Amino acid sequence: MSQSPHATPGIGRVVLWGTCDTGKPRVRILIEGLRAQGVEVLEIRADPWRGIEDKSQVKGARRWLGRLARIAIAYPKLAWAYLRAPAHDWVLLGYPAIPDIFVIRLLAWMRGARVAMDWFLSAYDTVVLDRRLFAPGHPLARLVYAAEWLAVRLADVPFMDTAAHARRMEGLFGLETGRCGHAWVGVEPEVFAARSTGTDTAAAARPADASTRVLFYGQFIPLHGIPTIIEAARLLRDEPVEWRLVGRGQDAERIRDMLAEQPLPKLRWDDWIPYPELVDAIGEADICLGIFGSSDKAASVIPNKVFQVLAAGRPLITRDSPAMRELVGNDPPCTRLVPAADPSALADAVLQARLDHAGPDLPCHRHLRATITPGAVAAQLIEMIAAKAGKDVRP
Repeated sequence: MSQSPHATPGIGRVVLWGTCDTGKPRVRILIEGLRAQGVEVLEIRADPWRGIEDKSQVKGARRWLGRLARIAIAYPKLAWAYLRAPAHDWVLLGYPAIPDIFVIRLLAWMRGARVAMDWFLSAYDTVVLDRRLFAPGHPLARLVYAAEWLAVRLADVPFMDTAAHARRMEGLFGLETGRCGHAWVGVEPEVFAARSTGTDTAAAARPADASTRVLFYGQFIPLHGIPTIIEAARLLRDEPVEWRLVGRGQDAERIRDMLAEQPLPKLRWDDWIPYPELVDAIGEADICLGIFGSSDKAASVIPNKVFQVLAAGRPLITRDSPAMRELVGNDPPCTRLVPAADPSALADAVLQARLDHAGPDLPCHRHLRATITPGAVAAQLIEMIAAKAGKDVRP
């Protein structure tokens, strides 16, 4: 159990409890941000998700049962440590929080603490509606929905990453409007901004007729819309544009088949590179890509990569959506918002960005950086739970 040395009036001491995935930036950013805001954070947690980048890639009942067994085995120790923890006001459950809420709810009530649950990604929405791994009527889909329906009602303050996402989940799970809060995903600026500063001069010094370097990285899942990127690359196959994909996942075989059917000599695909090399790749890219999926989920979320690109000061192209408008507004400099699943629009945006950002006007997004730091994200969370503490939000 570790802690930070200060406490903030208004929300008091916070206990981060459970089996959250600290391999994901979301959890690390919330912890770092709360401490940056002077909140005392005690950590009582296990790490059963270590080594798992994409939970949908845990295949087979045996592997899932093994993972769930690790989680179950961790709970008695976590519960005992929680009961011995100093007095506190809030329990924070980091993503994925659904199993944890069923264990901590009674214990938190016994300690007189409220529970803030980072819902972040709905398991039902992700597995059933977006990735379509199970049909909605499948028994497992029904079970996941029922568990999530109850879990979100047990939390005093459930929250997601955007207001658009929160409103959509309220509708999907029958919650009253405003029941779910939101706080940006944010970024670890010391990781991404530090690597980009040395590349701007080099980018500006490149010849005017040099090929434009376009980078996409992330999981190959329907939400990301990789086929749209491939089709845009085909449209620009005769233009001075070099494409680089970094990632793997559910749609990888489909993408492999597309490229085998019609190879693209100017497209490079790395299924994995070390994290420091990825950070360098972002800094060296002339244009970075976000997501282009057409699902309701794709319209309501902003993935990690978008915040990382903003922090690194690189031009961004991503799909237009209510969520993105929340973040960048209606006329964002250095950001192009295109219709979902529209290869022609993406190709046009790449060509226009090539013209607009050929000179030494980088880095971009200076006006947004202060709003997506861990401290800024935590300020959203603090304001949200402090407001909720002023009224009875228990189910």
